Amino acid sequence: MEITASLVKELRERTGAGMMECKKALSENNGDIDAAAEALRKSGLAKADKKADRVAAEGRIAAAQDGGKAVLVEINSETDFVAKDDNFLRFTDAVAQAALASDAADAEALKSAKVASGETVEEARAAVIAKVGENVLVRRLVRIDSPDTVAAYVHGGRIGVLVELKGGDADLARGLAMHVAAMNPPYNKASDVPADFVEKEKEIELAKMSDKDKGKPADILEKIISGKINKIVNEVTLYGQPYVLDTDKTVESTLKAAGAEVVGFQRLAVGEGIEKVVEDYAAEVMKQAGLA
Repeated sequence: MEITASLVKELRERTGAGMMECKKALSENNGDIDAAAEALRKSGLAKADKKADRVAAEGRIAAAQDGGKAVLVEINSETDFVAKDDNFLRFTDAVAQAALASDAADAEALKSAKVASGETVEEARAAVIAKVGENVLVRRLVRIDSPDTVAAYVHGGRIGVLVELKGGDADLARGLAMHVAAMNPPYNKASDVPADFVEKEKEIELAKMSDKDKGKPADILEKIISGKINKIVNEVTLYGQPYVLDTDKTVESTLKAAGAEVVGFQRLAVGEGIEKVVEDYAAEVMKQAGLA
């Protein structure tokens, strides 16, 4: 069968593969476009397997929301260049929508969810690896499904936040999501701070005190330590922090004025917890030249 330019073009639009790859796949499958598409998909899976061990610490946080149902997905690439590639961006948006439509609780379960094209997320991942030439990893998924007000906020594609708010309104929920993105509080309220954290901070504050202060009456010493601990707890809790959109108020006082309560929040940042390989090219050249 003759492999026409229009047939190559159709396969290229369907798969996103390169022109020469499409022509080769069609030739090897006697012009059968379905078989050629399947061959290209399998080729993509092989390429994905070869790249699987390469560190992917760049990427994007993608969000999708429908009312009180919202998801964040962290999808990693090896370089920031690919993280801005249109193929990668379309893939991340498709995965976020697939996550929203599915009941997947984590990235592993998300692999079998279907994207709009009908492929599974894992199949679509293999295809995008073939297009961009880098390892791509669907690393994390968080979700909220609630009758309360939910805000999904992504800052620059690098940080994503979900906030569940009881009472208040959508504007307040979004403002709080922006606050969490900026301030990254480890805990929501003082009651959420682990007791061992508080005890450790008490030990540290006591060790930092002068002998003169340590010699003060027990009740006075307790007030001094309690004051320091309260300040630390405020620093590590959403409720205790100054609200970024109105720093004259704390988040707690802002919520109280609105008759609202933060039920919980989720925050993802691209690459957090991944050990990145830092290449020192100057040192490598010096070493090869025998100068180091």
